[in-house]
Amino acid sequence: MGATESKPSSVPASEQMSPKRGLQLDRVVLLGRTLGEYREYFLLDPEALKGKRVLDVAGGVSSFCAEANADGIQVTSVDPIYSLAPEEIARRSGPDLEKVIADVRGLPTYRWTAYRSPEHVRELRQKAVGVFLDDFPKHPERYQTGLLPNLPIGDRSFEVTLVSYFLFVYEDQFDYEFHRSAVLDLMRVTTGEVRIYPTVTFEAEPSAYLERLESDPACRQFRFEIVPTNFEFLAGSNKFLRITHRN
Repeated sequence: MGATESKPSSVPASEQMSPKRGLQLDRVVLLGRTLGEYREYFLLDPEALKGKRVLDVAGGVSSFCAEANADGIQVTSVDPIYSLAPEEIARRSGPDLEKVIADVRGLPTYRWTAYRSPEHVRELRQKAVGVFLDDFPKHPERYQTGLLPNLPIGDRSFEVTLVSYFLFVYEDQFDYEFHRSAVLDLMRVTTGEVRIYPTVTFEAEPSAYLERLESDPACRQFRFEIVPTNFEFLAGSNKFLRITHRN
């Protein structure tokens, strides 16, 4: 897209929005995350997950599905990119990783205690993508093409569903109606609980949709609980949302 000339705003300075200070993304990027990171994000107990059916929504190029299955946990991952060939997925994921690594350097919205440096983040992301790309063609049954808010999955098919770095963080790209429809569909396919991480936007602000979802008549059949954790990279990301059925 070509550059355009900047014009003075006609909105009074007192009413203009504050400049963005967080990671700026115009679409969902392909970043791989490991089983170890999922354990931190969601406070997962791998032993407790054995014998349960686990769904990883918007799993992308994460290695969680491959690593968990190797450890005896029955995980299925769903994402629209699984319609592509491994070579094409690899081609797309590389530039996404480098863009994010370059952009997060120096941002005030990140805390560098969980990871040592941007290079350490790159190392983990590359490891995750490598494990995924090895597993994807070998075990296609673990990877299902689909996307929210209409998952191609039968009702009550999974006991635990995880959503990492998709809902809430991309609040600028997906409106409230999308989030509500997504939650309803996630709960449709899940008998036990849905865990969504994180609960903040890329601006490190609590999502404006959380309270709206909890008070929405369509969601009164669910129980919402914010669960604190000891892991924080994006500022304020030391918690996840747990949703369960009331009956």
